[in-house]
Amino acid sequence: QVQLVESGGGLVQAGGSLRLSCAASGRSFNRYAMGWFRQAPGKEREFVVAISWSGASTYYADSVKGRFTISRDNAKNTLYLQMNSLKPEDTAVYYCAAKAGALGNQEEKSYDYWGQGTQVTVSS
Repeated sequence: QVQLVESGGGLVQAGGSLRLSCAASGRSFNRYAMGWFRQAPGKEREFVVAISWSGASTYYADSVKGRFTISRDNAKNTLYLQMNSLKPEDTAVYYCAAKAGALGNQEEKSYDYWGQGTQVTVSS
């Protein structure tokens, strides 16, 4: 069992930055690939970015490539998402998720554990 708790969301103006964190507890964090997903109002949840269990491999959605950076600190059992150049269309609830195995992917159903989400609102 893995428990995930996101933090760092908030209200920011377009062009600004936020850093999300996802604290993990329970089974070995470094045995899980991790991902960030988001869900905007009235829309389905969508993939944002994934990272391998070692942190060596990452995979970004085209919509955030070049603006967002995923990282992890296995010693601290924490996942991060640095979000720069934020746009109003980035407004959503952001979720972190854990997937057993080395590599992450964009398939929501392949993730085993989910956090409760943190709200990010970008004003224009």
